[in-house]
Amino acid sequence: MASQKEYGLASNWKCMLACLLVSMSPFQYGIDFGLIGGMQAMVGFLKIFGYVDPSTPVGYNISTEVQQLISSLMTLGAFVGSLAAGPMATVLGRKSCLWLACALCIVSNGIMMGTTQLAGLYVGRLFIGLANGFFMTFSQLYLQEVAPARYRGLALACFQVWTSVGTLIGTVVDNFTSPIQSRDSYMIPLALIYIVPVILGVGMFFIPESPRWLAQNNKIDKARKALYWLRPDKDGVEAELAEIQLGIEAERSTASKSAIVDMFRNPVDRRRTLLSIATVSVQAACGVMFMLVYGTYFFEMANVGNPFMNSCILVAVGVVAIIIDLFIIAPYGRRRVFLTTGLIVCGFCQLIIAIVYTKNPGTVQTGQVIVAFSVIYIFVYNGAICPFSWLSGGELPSQRLRSYTFGLAAAIGFLGAWVCTFTAPYFINPSALNWGPKYGYIWFPSCLVSAAFIYFYLPEVKDRTLEEIDEMFEARLPARNFRGYKCMIKEMVHDKVAVEDRMVVALEKPVMDATVTAIKHVWGH
Repeated sequence: MASQKEYGLASNWKCMLACLLVSMSPFQYGIDFGLIGGMQAMVGFLKIFGYVDPSTPVGYNISTEVQQLISSLMTLGAFVGSLAAGPMATVLGRKSCLWLACALCIVSNGIMMGTTQLAGLYVGRLFIGLANGFFMTFSQLYLQEVAPARYRGLALACFQVWTSVGTLIGTVVDNFTSPIQSRDSYMIPLALIYIVPVILGVGMFFIPESPRWLAQNNKIDKARKALYWLRPDKDGVEAELAEIQLGIEAERSTASKSAIVDMFRNPVDRRRTLLSIATVSVQAACGVMFMLVYGTYFFEMANVGNPFMNSCILVAVGVVAIIIDLFIIAPYGRRRVFLTTGLIVCGFCQLIIAIVYTKNPGTVQTGQVIVAFSVIYIFVYNGAICPFSWLSGGELPSQRLRSYTFGLAAAIGFLGAWVCTFTAPYFINPSALNWGPKYGYIWFPSCLVSAAFIYFYLPEVKDRTLEEIDEMFEARLPARNFRGYKCMIKEMVHDKVAVEDRMVVALEKPVMDATVTAIKHVWGH
């Protein structure tokens, strides 16, 4: 039997095309970050939702409370959306939930574009957060379950590319529309949000549902059909389907009636749940929301060069980092190495920015240092932390509990991001604590603690199938032993198929013997 690993990227073009389509989902999440940070520094936006303030460089400002709600309600909505992912994805499937996200995104963006009242803006922000929570969670479940083991990292890297491209486009468009003094300054960027839901909603009619979800729901024929569409090795489909079924049956043998309880009931699933939550949460723990959401405003109030241009530079650097990741994540993408190194570097970047600003605030040299280390920070975050964080968080849970566990992990990650976006204005806004770049003092120790946890507790599962990951967790291996462990599930499937083939031959042999005898008898006459 040919192994799936023997087939290259070109041979898997149909599967990777499906992954590329679904990986467009976080474009909405990325573009929201790019847009909302710049909108809060636009005169056209501040005239409607802010107030006149001659003391600021643009002559307008926005209250801390409004700033908090605009940014944090989206994250709060994403938290709720991700938390609901478990039961929704289990019952409806991955594709149906993504269609729901597309519809909700279109409606919520219409609310934001049509209102001039803060209440309407808040409602739109909350609902688009729900849509983004659905996009971020259900798309990753699909990618984790559909992509071949060796290309799972690549599929998730594409996911992160769309996040970064969305942020870049949002930031660049903000840069060009910010001089407009009317509502058009932010209405034009918001209109971009409609593009991807339409493309994704139509494109999903042409790709199959997750075969693992289908098998888990006893739709074996549909799962087989999906695998035949996705895999170049048609002869290996039955063996892969048998491996999936074997893993599902093993999980069901230890399952209770409540999936929520099972996430914490036994030590194996509890370990997998906590690891998934921890790896997703390191994104918030490294302080990136401070840079992503308030980058433009932060540069504006710190009077560091052209704030919009600096934000465009940061985002463009992030896109370059994740594009580089596309070429290294499949052959070299060791999760623990990248995450640990990335967290340490990002922590020291935050510390240096804080120290330099504390010593010499407001100088040209300080501004140059802030921009330089912000660039390094974003490059490392996008290249080493974000893609590997999402990748690990989605591949570590068991198949039966994946939507529940990953939904919970994403929800807690969004909750951490919400805490950051909600509290950041108190630290950086001139009308509050006015810490500015000194906010980095908080994130340096947070990065180091996160790096220590990842180094000691995160197992390495590069190039492993989801069923092999199940086997290693059930064996209760220490994290350091995962990388060299020899899994047995493929051999078990191979032996099972061989036994079934021998049984078929044994059953067919009397018929064949009788046929040969009949032929001889006819020819003998």
